[in-house]
Amino acid sequence: MHEAVRQMLSVYQCDSVDQYLRAAREIMQEIALLGLWRARFFERAAFYGGTSLRILHGLDRFSEDLDFSLLEPDTGFDVTSYLGFLKQEMESFGFNVEISAKEKNLPVQSAFLKAGTRELLLNISTDENIADSIHSGSIVRLKLEVDTDPPSGFSTETRYLLKPVPFAVRMYSLPDLFAGKMHAVLWRKWKNRVKGRDWYDLVWYAANHPVLNLKHLERRMRQSGHWKGKKELGEKEFRKLLAARIREVDFKKAASEVEPFVKDPESLKLWSREFFLDVSERLKITD
Repeated sequence: MHEAVRQMLSVYQCDSVDQYLRAAREIMQEIALLGLWRARFFERAAFYGGTSLRILHGLDRFSEDLDFSLLEPDTGFDVTSYLGFLKQEMESFGFNVEISAKEKNLPVQSAFLKAGTRELLLNISTDENIADSIHSGSIVRLKLEVDTDPPSGFSTETRYLLKPVPFAVRMYSLPDLFAGKMHAVLWRKWKNRVKGRDWYDLVWYAANHPVLNLKHLERRMRQSGHWKGKKELGEKEFRKLLAARIREVDFKKAASEVEPFVKDPESLKLWSREFFLDVSERLKITD
């Protein structure tokens, strides 16, 4: 095991396959960010989404994907130009991965990192019984997505990670990050189900960083077609939309969806319309 990986693993308490896999995924995510930094990716793009909150702001839930946004729209952007850097970085820390990109036909470009589960576990665990319990053909997959046509009106900040080596990551500022999450809370259509992770993150924002950039939310809604005309989105209209959305959600189903991603599911027992209406009143608006 690479010494830097050993140090990163030391903060986890792993005694099961699932715990080792979660640790491996999170370590791979941070190594991927390092590879992107070395490739100067953050001169053109910013990190956002749930994984950015977990890694850089301490969100206490597991997150699967690495989501990025270009700093300005660029139809000529090609994520494949960075994949060689990612592979090289992963291999330098002992991770044997396959990296591929989805066909470039959407504003959001995707790339995938794949590693054999058994080999991955052997790389981070000294307990061979853990790895031997895994089917030889199973795969761990990480997805990277880059929005090449972002709405305007957001700001970014630089945050620093010290492991596996010191490096810098550009990310959305929290009020703009919150605006993106609120767009998902209000409008995400997800396999005819409710994505409980969006609502979990809403509670986290309300408790930790409750300021929402309403102007950026409006620009996202205009881009998606959920706000039209010359009238600006005001606080009154926003709160009315949020209250209406809260009243239509089945929060038992939402809690069930997010439960596998959180360490302490006890707080999910509070979830109800009344709870989220109370949470919504704690949000602060900036424009």
